Amino acid sequence: MTLEILTSDAIGTTHGFFTRRGGASSGVFAGLNCGQGSTDQAEIVAINRARVAEAMGVAPDHLLGVHQIHSSTAITVDAPMAEKPRADALVTATPGLALSVLSADCQPVLFADAEAGVIGAAHAGWRGALDGVLHSTVDAMEQLGAKRENIVAVIGPAISQAAYEVGPEFLDSFMAEDPEYARYFINGEGDRMMFDLPGFGLNRLRAAGVGHAEWTRHCTFSDSDRFYSYRRTTHAKEADYGRLIAAITL
Repeated sequence: MTLEILTSDAIGTTHGFFTRRGGASSGVFAGLNCGQGSTDQAEIVAINRARVAEAMGVAPDHLLGVHQIHSSTAITVDAPMAEKPRADALVTATPGLALSVLSADCQPVLFADAEAGVIGAAHAGWRGALDGVLHSTVDAMEQLGAKRENIVAVIGPAISQAAYEVGPEFLDSFMAEDPEYARYFINGEGDRMMFDLPGFGLNRLRAAGVGHAEWTRHCTFSDSDRFYSYRRTTHAKEADYGRLIAAITL
C-alpha cells in the first residue's frame, strides 16, 4: 500500500501529515508507525521512517525530530543531530533538512514562511499548547528571519472535541490561565467536559500573530483506519499504539 500524505495548499513548501497507511508495521501498530519510543520492532520503525524521508526527498538521517516531553521548548537546528534533544518543536532555515513531530491525538503543527525560507514543526498537546509551545515556535522562526504575518501554520490530524472528554480539574487548569478559555469546553455527561483541542490550538496560533492558521479537520480518535490514537488505544485496553508523523522541508 502506498503512503497517504495529507497536505495543505496554504503551505508553500514540501510537507505532509502522514496517515498510518503504507507502512511495514503489524499488529496494533499496523501501518506507518514512526514512533521509536513504541514497543514496535526497531528495524520496522526504521523502514517506516525511511519511507517518510524518501517522500520528503531527504536522507533518513536528515529526517529530524525531538524527544517530546509536552513542553514549550522550541529548538533551532541546522544539521543532523546525534541525539534527540528534549523539546517539543524545532525550526530551521537550512535546506535539505526535514523537521518532524510525532502524535497520536496531540496536535502536529507545521509552520512555514516560504518567502523567508524558514520552517517549523511543533508537537502541541493540551499542556504544550497551554504553556506556549506554539508561541515559542513562532518566536524561534522570527529569530531566523521569518515574519509573523507571513507565517502559515497548519494543525494536522488531532483528537476532536466530540472525542475529547475531560474532568473538572482539567478545566480548572485552563480557567486559572484565562477565564476566556471556557469557550473551548462544552458540557458532557455528569461532571465531564468536552475539550476543543484544535480550536484552542488555532486560538494560540492567532494570538502568536501568524498570518494564516488552519486545521485539516481530521479526527484521530474517530478514524482507526487512517490514524493512531492514544485515547482509542486506552479505551480498547491495548498494550501500545503507533505514532503518526508530520514533516516539512524547504
